[in-house]
Amino acid sequence: MRRRLNSDMKKLAVFIVCFIPAAWLLFAALTGRLSADPIKDITEDTGSWALRLLLVTLCITPLRKLTGWNNVIRYRRMLGLFAFFYGLLHFLTYVWLDQFFSVSNMLRDVSKRPFITAGFTGFIVMVPLAITSTKNWIVRLGGKRWQLLHRLTYISGIAGVLHYLWLVKSDIERPLIYGVLLSFLLGFRVLQSLPSRRPSSAMRTSERPVMLS
Repeated sequence: MRRRLNSDMKKLAVFIVCFIPAAWLLFAALTGRLSADPIKDITEDTGSWALRLLLVTLCITPLRKLTGWNNVIRYRRMLGLFAFFYGLLHFLTYVWLDQFFSVSNMLRDVSKRPFITAGFTGFIVMVPLAITSTKNWIVRLGGKRWQLLHRLTYISGIAGVLHYLWLVKSDIERPLIYGVLLSFLLGFRVLQSLPSRRPSSAMRTSERPVMLS
């Protein structure tokens, strides 16, 4: 009972930490604490937190495998959904407050502005990941197909980094940091997917423990 309570409290703490940026942004908007360009502030903050939380989500598996802290996997779904939440806010800010639901303008942006294309791609990829994040979907798709689908998270991360990099143009220090982190995470995933070297059949036979029935 106590262990269950501690686990629930930790999840609540993670939830609160993830929600703080949105709460602060809402508070700043209601109290006039944003800059002279509030739409830009909202767009930048929601986009930045979407990318940060996406990268944190991708860090969960390497952290678990390198440290043996298996309980950290419990927070991956919540972190991923919060990444989608901020991505959705970022997308709605663009569609509503920036473009006023003008489909023609948005299509023009997607076709002519590479950073918009990358951002739109990253968000679209996140949609099926958010929808299929429940245990029921794991059962429906099967573990292998579900894992294969959710590797698209890396595609969303790449698109997010490119979106940020092409947006800022000159001040590229922060998107480059995110890009380096994402490269390490991709490299770790590739190394983990390589087949491990196994001993020869003779060696395996000689080292096989005796089983008593």
